[in-house]
Amino acid sequence: MDQLKRSPCPVACTLDLIGDRWTLLVIRDMMFFKKQRFEEFLESPEGISTNILANRLKLLEELDLVEKQPYSNHARRMNYQLTEKGRSLRPVLKVIGLWGLKHIADTQILKVDLADGDKIGDRY
Repeated sequence: MDQLKRSPCPVACTLDLIGDRWTLLVIRDMMFFKKQRFEEFLESPEGISTNILANRLKLLEELDLVEKQPYSNHARRMNYQLTEKGRSLRPVLKVIGLWGLKHIADTQILKVDLADGDKIGDRY
């Protein structure tokens, strides 16, 4: 996906790609909550709509942050997984989460699947 850049600033360029209201939340769900299927993303507490979710998943695939694979005989049923490039956003999400915990009242770490042996501190 080749877009015109507003400036050569890396912060501006990164925000142009993933700085909207929903993209990092979809990545968060894949990274920390192990969500893979469209229906699972819809269960998140933020309440993303189906058309926005479909758009974000397509964008993330175009940006090579996510890859999809069919999980049944039905051609439209897909599992979405982070690519290595997508997984490289982990430190960014951790810092954002820690900043929110420190500076925004009434925030908390949501319950995450720790089956892979991560500690909560490793998650955020």
